[in-house]
Amino acid sequence: MSSAIFRRLRFELDRLLMFQIFFPLTYLVIFMILPILTILLSARNYSLSLLFQPMYFNLHPIGSPISVNRFGDTIFIQVTGLSFGVILNSIIVASVVTIFASLLGILVAFVLARYKFKFKMALRIMAIIPLLMSPFINAYVVKKLIGPGFGYNTLSWIIHGLTGLDIRLSFSGIAGVILTQIITYYPIVYLNVFSSMMNIDPSMEEQAENMGARGFKLFRSITLPLSFPGLIAGSALVFIFSLEDVGAPIIFGVRDVLSYQIYNYFQGVRVNVTSPETGALALTMLLISLTIFILIRRQTSLRQYAMISKGGRWIPRERSLGIKGKLAVYLLVFPLVIITMLPQIGVFMLAFSERWGSDPLPSGFTISNFVQLVEIKGVFRGILNSLFYSTAAVAIIVLLGLSASYVVARIRLRGISLLDYLSTMPLAIPGLIFAFGYFYFFHEYFPNTILDPLYNPALPLILVYSVRRLPFTSRSVFAGLQQTHISLEESSLNLGASRLRTLGYIVIPLIALNIASGAMITFVYCMGETSASITLGGLGGDVSSPNHKGPITMVMLDLITSGRLAGVNLAAALGVLLMGIQIAVIVIITMIFKQSYAFIGV
Repeated sequence: MSSAIFRRLRFELDRLLMFQIFFPLTYLVIFMILPILTILLSARNYSLSLLFQPMYFNLHPIGSPISVNRFGDTIFIQVTGLSFGVILNSIIVASVVTIFASLLGILVAFVLARYKFKFKMALRIMAIIPLLMSPFINAYVVKKLIGPGFGYNTLSWIIHGLTGLDIRLSFSGIAGVILTQIITYYPIVYLNVFSSMMNIDPSMEEQAENMGARGFKLFRSITLPLSFPGLIAGSALVFIFSLEDVGAPIIFGVRDVLSYQIYNYFQGVRVNVTSPETGALALTMLLISLTIFILIRRQTSLRQYAMISKGGRWIPRERSLGIKGKLAVYLLVFPLVIITMLPQIGVFMLAFSERWGSDPLPSGFTISNFVQLVEIKGVFRGILNSLFYSTAAVAIIVLLGLSASYVVARIRLRGISLLDYLSTMPLAIPGLIFAFGYFYFFHEYFPNTILDPLYNPALPLILVYSVRRLPFTSRSVFAGLQQTHISLEESSLNLGASRLRTLGYIVIPLIALNIASGAMITFVYCMGETSASITLGGLGGDVSSPNHKGPITMVMLDLITSGRLAGVNLAAALGVLLMGIQIAVIVIITMIFKQSYAFIGV
């Protein structure tokens, strides 16, 4: 018996497979598990009980949620929100964003999945536009639209135009962060719920209708429960992204959240002033993220969502809208979706404008902002750095993703699923956790080497990109392997070809489109990576230095916050560049490769 098992293992685990198992396993242990575990060490000298100080955990909130003041005929209404301390603020903001993003995502997904109407395709395209990457600058545009200022913001200008009343309505502080994140992240819920609704067997809803369920009762009892897997997946991602988002808090000046505190730690590192409790805050963020995922996993395991007819082909249920339905879609859903597109529209306008001061809209037209992207050496260096880091990371990711996915899809060994869990785990870990873990681990144990971010952040950035964005390629490759029958490989092996030759001449050509699609998606998200880029990348100098080590997103933040003349316009031009790359990749993958473009978490 034992000899049979040994022979099977010897057959299964040739040198190539041994490499494909141990290379990604070793890589992920060294560059993901160990840096995260060292966060525990960084917090060892700091009592977690101190995190319950009012600064971090305050049940008696500070501030006024809304202030109303009147000067003459002008009414100033400012919505700010309350502060409950760093930890509670982060949890409350992430929870509120998740709830409202989920409600909006469900509404848009249900309308698009169950009804047919004119301009439906236009609504589908518009609904995913907020996912186009424009780090920091989209939050800046939202602040110009609804934030406080010396004159009218765009919202107050519209109110004045429609009503004639001089009402200056603005959102600032935590309220501004919440609105920005809802607008940015709701498409993640929409895409996941839409996918779930399209996979529901129509006969389930038809049977419910035959038993008398109609309208909201049908939605509440059948459609929504069967869409829970997509809803839960999307909501969990929104919660994590909101928790780790550092762009909106920086732009709106909200310092009492976990993400800003961790980001601020790296600002202190640049001037040799560090806060020891940051390790405890990073550990708190990690525990919150893991708790959310464990609870969600446990909740989903308590119910059954499987349908007997799963795997069959059917025509999705689509109904024509009545008068009330058309009014609801064209007067409610379309305007809501258009509002969520405004940040991306504003970024384009800002990139081609000369200024956007206290006026409600940008003014002037110029293309000089794009010319300066090349002329200003520090800005151009950021573009070159991002291209180099992303290309190097993608090369590593393809090797990691192909190796891990191949053994998970083809080898039947006990414990091999661990590799699958490790390769998808980065989606559940905030980028700031990676940044803090990398800094602490490599600066502490490999000081003054190329692995030390303080010595040179280039290699740590490539490594953290390669781990954080690995799931996009590994899942794409795994999907390709699932669609390729193993008998093709077995035929090659039986004819005497080695496994390496079979991999090179049979497997890779058959899944080439999946590899290319995954690599291109990964490249896009490496170019737009934010959390690690502005923390680790910021250690390599700023835009004033032509040889700094920061990527594009670090440059964008530097341009917005440095007070440089036309800095926000240059940042907007960089945002347009990132969005252009993403649009090009979407077109190539969907139109040429005929593959599905995988947005975050979808």
